[in-house]
Amino acid sequence: MRVLSGIQPTGRFHWGNYFGAIRQYIDLQGKREDAFYFIANLHALTTVRNRDQLAANTVDAALDLLALGLDPEQATLFVQSDVPEVSELCWLLMTGAPLGLLERCHAYKDKKARGLTADAGLFSYPVLMAADILMYDSDIVPVGEDQVQHIEVCRDLAAAFNHAFGEIFVLPKAKILDTSARVPGIDGEKMSKSYNNTLEVFEEPKALRKKIMRIVTDSRPLEQPKDPESDHLFLLYSLFADDAQRDEMAATYRRGGFGYGQVKKALADLAESYFAEARQRRRDLEGDPARVREILGDGAARARKKAAEVLRRAQSACGVKF
Repeated sequence: MRVLSGIQPTGRFHWGNYFGAIRQYIDLQGKREDAFYFIANLHALTTVRNRDQLAANTVDAALDLLALGLDPEQATLFVQSDVPEVSELCWLLMTGAPLGLLERCHAYKDKKARGLTADAGLFSYPVLMAADILMYDSDIVPVGEDQVQHIEVCRDLAAAFNHAFGEIFVLPKAKILDTSARVPGIDGEKMSKSYNNTLEVFEEPKALRKKIMRIVTDSRPLEQPKDPESDHLFLLYSLFADDAQRDEMAATYRRGGFGYGQVKKALADLAESYFAEARQRRRDLEGDPARVREILGDGAARARKKAAEVLRRAQSACGVKF
């Protein structure tokens, strides 16, 4: 069994990225025969149009993933563009991709509905994603609910290719990530870079603490009891707290007689402690850029070995190699 997933380097990873996806990717490594994780810089080109920013984001993504626990001995980490075979496979799939199928994909539809310009990159994004998955004979693809449609598109494209040219591609299955731990931003809405409401994993502690102290709360009196389950500050606290800490804080909410500043300070303390070891690992990695390049280079070599095998299979099947 092979698990594969990619993450876009569109900015520094925040708590939503970590608890919603990255932590679960790391938990999967070593539990399958293979785990392939890539930094999706080709996908990021649909939104990041600055050369230096994209390059820096890609390096930051590698540092962050390694610091957070991705182990190159248990998983293959590489940069998407270091495997050029994926672009050729994308074209082979594109030649048989129905326009109607791509027009129904939500990312394209949503952008058009908002009156924004949708370029060919966004329109064909699901085909490149399909190539990413099929390139490595992936069995399992961990995704959030909003990405399930893209796995279905991948399966449709693979099945159509197989029907035309023989059983070439493995049809992958989606593994729905556990998003039960909702991660609100500092304004109470879903944490997202597009909302400018994020708390970054590796933000400097003082700057992070200032952001936490600015988290929006209601104006209920200190003495009034409050429901912890409906409070986004408590939800953030719960991400880091153990069961005893969570129960104690919930009891404080229900009892009343506390200020939100008390909760914010406790949240900042827990978050700083939770990521302390990862922060030190990241500093160590920053001081050894040759090691990071080596890890990405080794990962790309392993990925290209498998990619070449799958691409040759597809090329021979459809007649562009003979």
